[in-house]
Amino acid sequence: MSLSRRGFLKLSAAMAGAGAIGATAGCQGDGAKADAKRVVVIGGGFGGATAAKYVKLFDPTVEVTMIDGQASHTTCPFSNLVIGGLKEIDEIKHDFTALEKRGVNVVKGWVTGIDAEARAVSLEDGRTYEYDRLVVSPGIDFNYDAIEGYSEEVANTRMPHAWQAGEQTLLLRKQLEEMEDGGRFIMVAPPNPFRCPPGPYERVSLVANYFRENKPNSTILVLDPKANFSKEGLFREGWEAEYGGMIEWIGPDFGGGVDKVDADRMVVTAGGTEYDGDVINVIPPQKAGWIAHEAGLVDDSGWCPINTGTYESTMHAGVHVVGDACIGSPLPKSGFAANSQAKNCAAAIVAMFHNENPPEPSWVNTCYSLIAPDYGISVAAVYRVEDGKTVSVEGAGGVSPLGGKNAEKEAGYAHDWYASITEDIWGS
Repeated sequence: MSLSRRGFLKLSAAMAGAGAIGATAGCQGDGAKADAKRVVVIGGGFGGATAAKYVKLFDPTVEVTMIDGQASHTTCPFSNLVIGGLKEIDEIKHDFTALEKRGVNVVKGWVTGIDAEARAVSLEDGRTYEYDRLVVSPGIDFNYDAIEGYSEEVANTRMPHAWQAGEQTLLLRKQLEEMEDGGRFIMVAPPNPFRCPPGPYERVSLVANYFRENKPNSTILVLDPKANFSKEGLFREGWEAEYGGMIEWIGPDFGGGVDKVDADRMVVTAGGTEYDGDVINVIPPQKAGWIAHEAGLVDDSGWCPINTGTYESTMHAGVHVVGDACIGSPLPKSGFAANSQAKNCAAAIVAMFHNENPPEPSWVNTCYSLIAPDYGISVAAVYRVEDGKTVSVEGAGGVSPLGGKNAEKEAGYAHDWYASITEDIWGS
């Protein structure tokens, strides 16, 4: 089952915002007042930018400041198309102009500290922003020391993870372009939980598509610490149909868990066996973004525990965490989930400002993956709160059927989804 091409964001916005209508009715002011409530948002990605926009949309009298270290956001969704040579990186960059037009104060700067007691955020250049409510959406960081020989320097120069879209995306693309026909591309997949569960396997697919078109004698090896992966049956079926035996997957039972890399020799070691590659894409274990750790928002898992529905941190009052950094299971760590979480969070914050109970939350997630330019697959789910826990709504969702049915249409829907959600977040 897949949602229609225009249905995603209507459903997401309706579910996240319906309960907030009562809380925000009559709050359509012309601008901020002297005693206006202040919301600061850290991060301009899928979670942060959505939260900033929707707090302002639900109550224009709230002063909203969004802080990001960059002047634009480069999306991880569709970055695999850049790696596979199907898009240029400028096509997945989105600036914050539309947010500024909506009245959001966009600040470019690096956050270095959060004082939860004083309710203030400090920046590297000395600026400080006080808040009544803080939304933290820092994305992910990496446990480099989990793999012997791997480091941030190695990632930036020899074995890119490219799991934060930007310079490493371009580096990996360049390495693939420079690789000789007949070479081997190795992907080291990450353990759970990690950002975008189907993402590594879409990347493998689009690299295979690039090889088929440009370097047909090349091969791909996936070394995976997991016994199974998202949409596995659909991916395997698509790989066989599109690429024959080009892609080999090795799971933990066969020594797929990588524990050591040698960047000088371009070798990875898994299960005591060395594998040499011409291009090696190592995606290491992940954790919440750096500032979440610095601010004491994480637990022993390395992720941020939150209260269901409001996304308020269980570690610090007045601080909300949305997106990949939070513990939002069973919602996956995906761009669509972050967008849905942020809308619920924005509605809850506005309700709190008006001394009302936050609306009953519900969420939606849809994830499209491309196996080839004209071969798409998807998974969709709806979530609600039941007995204080987030659960999937039975029957409200599903996955693409096997047999490649609707694959070409779903490839088109994937592009429609991307256009729709980026317009919703960063568009006019």
